Amino acid sequence: MSKLPNVGTTIFTVMSKLANDHKAINLSQGFPNFPVDPKLTKILERMATEDVHQYMPMPGSPALRTEISAMIEKVYHRAVNPDSELLITAGATQAIFTAIMALVKEGDEVIVLDPAYDCYDPTIRLSGGIPVHIPLNNSYQPDWDKINAACNGKTRMIITNNPHNPSGRMWNTSDFETLDGLMAGHQRLLWLSDEVYEFITFEADHISAHHRSRLVDRSIITSSFGKTFHITGWKMGYMVAPEALMAEIKKVHQFNVFSVNSVAQASLSEYLPQVDVTELGAFYQQKRDLFASLMKESRFKLLPCDGTYFQLADYSDISNESDVDFCRRLTTEYGVAAIPVSVFNDPPHDRKHIRFCFAKDDETLIKATEKLCKI
Repeated sequence: MSKLPNVGTTIFTVMSKLANDHKAINLSQGFPNFPVDPKLTKILERMATEDVHQYMPMPGSPALRTEISAMIEKVYHRAVNPDSELLITAGATQAIFTAIMALVKEGDEVIVLDPAYDCYDPTIRLSGGIPVHIPLNNSYQPDWDKINAACNGKTRMIITNNPHNPSGRMWNTSDFETLDGLMAGHQRLLWLSDEVYEFITFEADHISAHHRSRLVDRSIITSSFGKTFHITGWKMGYMVAPEALMAEIKKVHQFNVFSVNSVAQASLSEYLPQVDVTELGAFYQQKRDLFASLMKESRFKLLPCDGTYFQLADYSDISNESDVDFCRRLTTEYGVAAIPVSVFNDPPHDRKHIRFCFAKDDETLIKATEKLCKI
């Protein structure tokens, strides 16, 4: 009997394969198609010839953890102990999986805000927990009345994703203040803050769990080098948690992957002090604005995008098809692949919104929008 009877191939794999089969421009799966920083690739080339090919320590390279701690202090003004509060992971998805498996027990309830990244629900179920899906409001912001009503003595964790995939929306200060109050009333509640797009923000600054001093002792924060440095194939991430929680997380981590890629860790530890992560937002804002300007003549209605490298579009003026069917036809007939947003919800909720990834070179965006404007 399957432990995950309702889980099949992810929509990202399905749409990327469909794009490849039909030679469509792939704006579906969230990976950039432009080069990595030459500084990083040169460091990687050199590291491949050095003595960094054996197991790193289980929590990760001490040098890399030290550099991450320094970056967090510089960006968020929070001191993090690199030895007891930091863990290097095989991407943020492994970090999320490991944290949930370590901290959620049989019968615990976990609040998931839909639309949500698709790894949350299966991991909660594998841990023996019960996912409680709460829909975001029509603006893709948290509905605090519904969230508060869902919390009870069994609620162990709330998972948030800010900036948010797939919508590109961001929380504001009042949202975090409300979360403060919620957690004050539920003392066993933990906060898993998925912040993989933390440095890809536009008009407003990112508010992180690192900023919430009253909650840091109950917060687990996941981050992604793959997203920050557009090296998604390296599968490199990290997690920050208070020592008591991290001790439990490490117990699972050591029997899950034990330690992660040594050459990548050595390369990143040298690269990190050479780069300013706060410049990333301006780079992607140019991409967002270019995509928006090129789509002005289309029949799609673009929704607000505060961060990430994803843009939601409303296609209700074009078709009454389900978003899944529309995305398939968009790929096979018009040559552009996108992701239907309904699949990020449980149960699926079709708002006639689809997600485009604009983390592409300008030529790709121009070619894709030319096709989209003809629909």
